[in-house]
Amino acid sequence: MKKTIVAAAILIALLGGVFFYLKNGKSVARYTTQKPARCDIRETVSATGTVNAVTTVLVGTQVSGTIKRLYADFNSMVKEGQILAQIDPAPFEAQLAQASANLMLAEANLEKSGIARREADTNYERNKVLFAKNFISKSELDSSETSYLSATAQIKASEAQVAQARASLQLAQTNLRYTKILSPVNGTVISRSVDVGQTVAASFQTPTLFTIAQDLTQMQIDASIDEADIGRVTTGNPVTFTVDAYPEMTFKGNVSEIRNAPTTVQNVVTYSVIVKVDNQELKLRPGMTTSLSFIVSNKSDVLCIPNAALRLKISDPKVVGTGVRGTGVWVLKNKTPIRVLVKTGISDNRYTEIISGDISENSDVIVEVMEKDQTQRRSQVPPPGPRF
Repeated sequence: MKKTIVAAAILIALLGGVFFYLKNGKSVARYTTQKPARCDIRETVSATGTVNAVTTVLVGTQVSGTIKRLYADFNSMVKEGQILAQIDPAPFEAQLAQASANLMLAEANLEKSGIARREADTNYERNKVLFAKNFISKSELDSSETSYLSATAQIKASEAQVAQARASLQLAQTNLRYTKILSPVNGTVISRSVDVGQTVAASFQTPTLFTIAQDLTQMQIDASIDEADIGRVTTGNPVTFTVDAYPEMTFKGNVSEIRNAPTTVQNVVTYSVIVKVDNQELKLRPGMTTSLSFIVSNKSDVLCIPNAALRLKISDPKVVGTGVRGTGVWVLKNKTPIRVLVKTGISDNRYTEIISGDISENSDVIVEVMEKDQTQRRSQVPPPGPRF
């Protein structure tokens, strides 16, 4: 009998709880509002890029040989004309000596040819006089003339040999000078690709031995802008950016060039934008990755609302304004949400400018809708039941 009474009490308690839920378990919408305010808005375009020197010179070699000595290393400050490396000059000195000897031989042959022509000229003139007096035959006169003409031609050949030998000598002298690899500009060595004892070969594609950045106090960032955003970026736009090496610092620059050549990767079209940056403190290094914000528009003291208010959607057909098309926000009036159409201006990551619309700084703009079950709140204190 006692067990029957207990079971009946439990059943009554459960039925009471179900009735309580069905009667009071309705969902009540609660709204989070925020009043519009005056603020400063900067509209930006985000991109990534790489820090590079404005002018980078690749230094190679014009002669082949073995590196005998290095005079510059990574981070070396160099001047224009300063020697960077020395290729073993011994083979080129031998070529220079040979070219000099060849020139001396060619000049001696030229002098010998001159003597031979003078002798042939004398014989030819003598034979002409003798032929006029019938002392020699016509064939002897012709033979002396041929010898004279041959000697004259030999002089021209000797002169050509002298010119050729002189050119070879100049080439040998030039190649010997090329064994000294000189810096073409003032700057800083940021890369060295050779070591002492390494053999380098000159070819149509000259190997790069040193990379020199002309001026590290003036850098540039090569950024890629998506085609959807490139129309908003113009030359002179201010730019802010950060680098991983100094996450707490924000650097500044300006757009100096927008290149028209597109780059297409997997059907995504981007354009290269060059940002000039002052680097007097030398904190920026070539190759650093940057996260950039191009400031394409900037307005001060404008009426603005949170971006969340523009994204908010209320689908309750009983609410005034549901289904009205156009850009708008929900405003709470007399505890009732009403949709108001607005015209927006520029926007950043948090706020959007309001240009016109039935909205003021005193309006309660809804930014969030929260659905809370009253039963869940009350269930925190369970209804009393039988105690055993």
